[in-house]
Amino acid sequence: VQLQASGGGLVQAGGYLRLSCAASRIMFRAYDMDWYRQAPGQERELVASITSDGGTTYANPVKDRFIIYRDNAADAVYLQMNNLKPEDTAVYYCSTVDRGRRRWGQGTLVTVSS
Repeated sequence: VQLQASGGGLVQAGGYLRLSCAASRIMFRAYDMDWYRQAPGQERELVASITSDGGTTYANPVKDRFIIYRDNAADAVYLQMNNLKPEDTAVYYCSTVDRGRRRWGQGTLVTVSS
């Protein structure tokens, strides 16, 4: 499995970003996909998930602000992040479970200034 995340950057509070994750070496449409984040000095946390059939779940801090969606034709999953807050600053990772093991992309840094 290869997961390549992109789209991070520096944005002001209230702004938006869209993260992308390109997957390869898997039958993407069959996999549930997740976005995690890790802020400095904190543990990695689950942000949003999308099942293979499109069902979504969100962590409470991002509900009503973030949207996870997927494009099976492009083997990609996205995270639309709206109304960003300084506490959203973190490295964001896309992830999936393949053959019983959690797999990670390399992460993309999101910095939200106040």
